[in-house]
Amino acid sequence: MARLQLNKSSLAREAAKLRTYERFLPSLDLKRQQLMAERAKAANEVGVLEAQVKSLAKKVGEDLPMLGNDEISLDGLVELTDYHLGVENVVGAKLPVLEKITVEVRPYSHMVKPHWVDDVARLLHDMLEARLRVEVAKKRITVLDKAVTTITQRVNLFDKVLIPTGRENIKKIRVYLSDEAMAAVVRSKISKQKRAAMV
Repeated sequence: MARLQLNKSSLAREAAKLRTYERFLPSLDLKRQQLMAERAKAANEVGVLEAQVKSLAKKVGEDLPMLGNDEISLDGLVELTDYHLGVENVVGAKLPVLEKITVEVRPYSHMVKPHWVDDVARLLHDMLEARLRVEVAKKRITVLDKAVTTITQRVNLFDKVLIPTGRENIKKIRVYLSDEAMAAVVRSKISKQKRAAMV
């Protein structure tokens, strides 16, 4: 770190830097608050989606007890074949957004399989979709956590390091310049007194 120069130009530079820091701090803090609010919203969404998954699992268990029948194979009946994630910019954080989901129900003979397989296929379809939405929502939380951590570090840097250091530097320079001005006045008076004594 460069040594602090104790002069008027250094005072002007330090004052300009301090004004800049003080101007940016509120916007950084606002961004941090917005990210934290977005993170809370994402956490709430995860809770809702997980509750949906549990509800679907419970519905399968209650409505389709015949799934316990091992004689009817449902392996590969429903499959997640494709999905597409987009990007949403929220206060500078690039969050994943589920734009498209393709879940395929493999064709089966309605003559061979029992009628309740239709309900199973529909519920499994919904379950796969809901689980994927939960995963994407959790990724959003991870990205938001990182963004909140980064912005909090910046806020702390400005609030606890840069602004106090700038104020301290300005104070040091002002004290030094004040002492120099006082010393100059004293020297001037002494010099005046010596000249007056010589005359």
